Amino acid sequence: MHRLEAIILGGVAVVMLLVSPAFAHHGNAAYQEKVVTVKGIVTEWKWINPHSFLKFDAKDEQGNVVHWIGEWNAPSTLINFGITAKSFKVGDSITVTMRSVAKGGTNVGRVDKVITPDGQELSMGNER
Repeated sequence: MHRLEAIILGGVAVVMLLVSPAFAHHGNAAYQEKVVTVKGIVTEWKWINPHSFLKFDAKDEQGNVVHWIGEWNAPSTLINFGITAKSFKVGDSITVTMRSVAKGGTNVGRVDKVITPDGQELSMGNER
């Protein structure tokens, strides 16, 4: 292999290593398109980057507690729709609608909207 070819090949390899995490970040392979609405109680509201997480407990058909995690957008996006770090408190009774849920059967989904205890609807206006 010539020196120039080796340099080019090495440069391409470095670029691929640097950009591949960016492509992997927004993959949908783990989710299936399925709208699910769950009533529950907030256990944690993680206002963090790159995604916020709303954790809540609900009951299944047998009355067993089921732990859910709702993935939402970054705080910098949510704030533009009136959703803040103080939008949810532990113990709040909420209704969460998710547009995609985990394929593997875990109780994880992507949040579309949340109805708060006072009846306010929090969303980014993209629910289907």
